Amino acid sequence: MHSLIRHMIICCIALCAPLLAAAQEESYRYDLGGGLGMGGYLGDLNETNPFARPGFTADATFSYRPNVRWAFRTTLGYSGLSGNSADLGTALPDNMEYTFKSSVVDLTERVEFNFFNYGIGETYKHLRRWSPYLSVGIGASVASCEGSSHFAFVIPMGVGVKYKLRERLNLALEFTMTKAFSDRLDGDIRDLYQVKSSFLKNTDWYSRLAVSLTYEFGYRCPTCHYFD
Repeated sequence: MHSLIRHMIICCIALCAPLLAAAQEESYRYDLGGGLGMGGYLGDLNETNPFARPGFTADATFSYRPNVRWAFRTTLGYSGLSGNSADLGTALPDNMEYTFKSSVVDLTERVEFNFFNYGIGETYKHLRRWSPYLSVGIGASVASCEGSSHFAFVIPMGVGVKYKLRERLNLALEFTMTKAFSDRLDGDIRDLYQVKSSFLKNTDWYSRLAVSLTYEFGYRCPTCHYFD
C-alpha cells in the first residue's frame, strides 16, 4: 500500500513538473520601465553619421510578453535633435548656412523577437539569462522646432541585447533607427539641393542608443494544473 502511494506521488510530480517549470519560466505577463541614452538625426543637414551631433533621449515602455520569444511593446519617447550645414563638407546653393534644434516626441507600438528563450532557469525550454533581439513597429511623432510643430508617421527598427539581472528585473541596450515620413524634423529646412521630398522620398530619420531597465509583473501561472 505504501509502495503504491509512493509511486502515485512520484507520477504526479513527474506529470506536474513541466507545468511547474513553465510557470517559473514564464511567470509574468508584463514589464514596465524606461531608458536613457543619446540620439541623432539623418536628413538634409546630416547625410551619413547618425550621431554627428548627439542629443539626449529618454523613453518609457510597457510590454506584454506572451512567451519567452515574443513581446509587444508600447514606447513613449523623447529625442533632442540638432544639425548644422557646416558638417556637410559641401557648399550649399548660394553658400547658405543652416542650423536647427528640435524636440521629437513619439508614441510607437512594436513587436519584439528574442533569438534565445529568454529567462532564468535550467529547464526543458533551455532558458538563457541573456538574448539578442530585433524589434520593428509603427507609430507617430511630433517634432517641435523654432515655434512650429510637425506631425509624422514613423517606423522604428531596432536591434539590442537584454540581460536578466534578477527574476523580475531586466537590463537592455538597444540601437534604434526610426524612419519618419516627413522632411520636417529639422523645421523648415527642406530641399537644399532642389530635390523635392515626398511621403517616401528625401525624408528624415532619427536614431537612439539607449540603456533601459524594466520590471516584470502580472503573475501568470500560480498552480501546476493551470494552463494560460
